Amino acid sequence: MSPRGVAIPEVRRQLFDAAERVLAREGPAGLSGRAITREAGCATGLLYNHFGDLDRFLTELFLDRALQASAELGELIRKAGTATVADNLANAIDALFGTNLLALAGLALVRPSLTARLHESVGEGVLRLDLNEAVLTAYLDAERDLGRIRPDTDTGSLAVALAGSAHQLLLTGGPHAPDLRERMRRVVNALVAGIAP
Repeated sequence: MSPRGVAIPEVRRQLFDAAERVLAREGPAGLSGRAITREAGCATGLLYNHFGDLDRFLTELFLDRALQASAELGELIRKAGTATVADNLANAIDALFGTNLLALAGLALVRPSLTARLHESVGEGVLRLDLNEAVLTAYLDAERDLGRIRPDTDTGSLAVALAGSAHQLLLTGGPHAPDLRERMRRVVNALVAGIAP
């Protein structure tokens, strides 16, 4: 419901989008139920009526964005053999930056209670923390099978290096750092140069 008692369609999506805007603008410290609902233009109690508490809301937001990112990253495997390996990887990681998933993952560093909720989701099989790494590995395996990278490439370790680099750049520069994507592209190019056949 809005402050005037009028039903709000797609409340979940509206609150999720508002939370991402608050996170981008004010960082993790600015994420409160009041700030999120104010940004969404709805009554403060709406978030708590739908989710119970802020940690449950943030857990649901993270899971929603993780599924969205996984779907986008999943397209990477279909791109094996097209364009260049470096371009495919850089574009796929750009998609992760676009979902704010990595910024949301950083919330766990400042909200230990959120970490516990996310671990519950992992235990229930709802969330795979290594999914992005697994997709990157599968893509690199496919490129190795096509002969576009060296046959002795340790694709699993390279996937960890790519995912870790994305996390590091995001956590140190923020999701809206002007050179975030360019820096990540340079990392990708440097890593891929070492596995060229």
